[in-house]
Amino acid sequence: MTPLETANFLYKQDAFSQWMGIEILEIKEKYCLIKMPIKAEMINGLKTVHGGITFAFADSALAFSSNNDGNAAVALNCVINFTNAVRLGDTLFAESKLITETRKTGIYDILIKNQHEELVASFRGTVYKINKKVVDL
Repeated sequence: MTPLETANFLYKQDAFSQWMGIEILEIKEKYCLIKMPIKAEMINGLKTVHGGITFAFADSALAFSSNNDGNAAVALNCVINFTNAVRLGDTLFAESKLITETRKTGIYDILIKNQHEELVASFRGTVYKINKKVVDL
């Protein structure tokens, strides 16, 4: 399968990413660009997006980029920095890029921006390659 076919295969099995309304915009090997509209169910008591939603959005970008070569990888460690509030009506975009990899791990940087191209969060994820094919899981 191509990276796009693999990402689409993953997406069809990912009910949570579907619930969030994620749309895959661009896939290249070990890279992705996705977008997500902010829904009312994502808003916290301070009338901003719950941080867990932004984290989950970045985590989905990590999954679509780190698995799209067909080799399964799982998150080992993730760190997020929130830089701007996200509000109802915003649309988020996450771009995930491989920074470096070894035989068993990979490190990805994900930048999350809003529709005005303002950085709202930065995320670094380390994945562990589990020595299985995505389609075999």
